[in-house]
Amino acid sequence: MPEGFIPPHGGYAELLSYQKAEIVYDATVRFCNRFLDKYDRTRDQMIQAARSGKQNIIEGSMASGTSAETEIKLTNVARASLEELLADYRDFLRVRGFAEWDKNSKESLYVRKLSAGKVAPTIKNETNGTDGTHANESNIPKHRSPMSHTSHPTATYETFRHFFETRPSEVQANILICLIHQANYLLDRQIRRLEQDFVKKGGLRERMTRARLDVRDKRYPIRLK
Repeated sequence: MPEGFIPPHGGYAELLSYQKAEIVYDATVRFCNRFLDKYDRTRDQMIQAARSGKQNIIEGSMASGTSAETEIKLTNVARASLEELLADYRDFLRVRGFAEWDKNSKESLYVRKLSAGKVAPTIKNETNGTDGTHANESNIPKHRSPMSHTSHPTATYETFRHFFETRPSEVQANILICLIHQANYLLDRQIRRLEQDFVKKGGLRERMTRARLDVRDKRYPIRLK
């Protein structure tokens, strides 16, 4: 069948932004259940913000076939929700007197390597300090994980499970801050690409018009004398 005016859409599971957002959601649910009181309003707000970040990527991807405007709008909502969640984790650290990792610290760099599939977490509790903030990177085999649409290995929640089950709250919060930064960076790039595609290709109305004109031209070709 020839391609119609509704293009292929969905495929959100292959988006790196979705994969990062899914890790953030799974880890946030565990974090809030473990470290925040069940009557604390922040607990529900953080879980909802994490869920919104993930679900709006899904909804935007599924709506992309018929509405580029909706896809852009929902992707922006996902970005805003994760930014809200980022502020909550920073608040968690600040009000408890914990330090936020510098983006160029060895811990932050290790999380980025782990997230990119360049290293894998050790099963043993090996650290370079007494607080368990940093796994030993030496002699670690490369992490094997599902391939993304970019053909690079990508992380899943399982990549970080060891840390989310064994590390103290301040370490987990910092890991999640790193992961949210990555998701936000990917969403920023995704939004820019969506804007560029809309300018070049238009939306559903333009595709419908082109499809109708193509059919008309095939039925009634112009004959030049």
